[in-house]
Amino acid sequence: MVFWKEVSKNKFHSIDFDRQRVIGNYIVDFYIKTLGVVIEIDGESHNGKEEYDEKREAFLISYGLEVFRVNDFNVLNDIEGVLKHLEVFITERFEICEE
Repeated sequence: MVFWKEVSKNKFHSIDFDRQRVIGNYIVDFYIKTLGVVIEIDGESHNGKEEYDEKREAFLISYGLEVFRVNDFNVLNDIEGVLKHLEVFITERFEICEE
């Protein structure tokens, strides 16, 4: 997976990402435990599941987690832009990633 290659082994600002992490009754795509951030990459499998996704996201937020969503098209076609957006998302909330 393109995203995993960019963030695994602390490549992204030395942040440790978990892949396919179980939280409650859900499996999230990626999880940053130290920050409480869930990264969800939405593709065709999410089509028609908007209600389920909303319920799932509400559950994650109720646990105090932040959810970053991105479309798989953007991951495949503009990974640099996705990573920049993630950097801004994290920096605005946690004041890290600044070099």
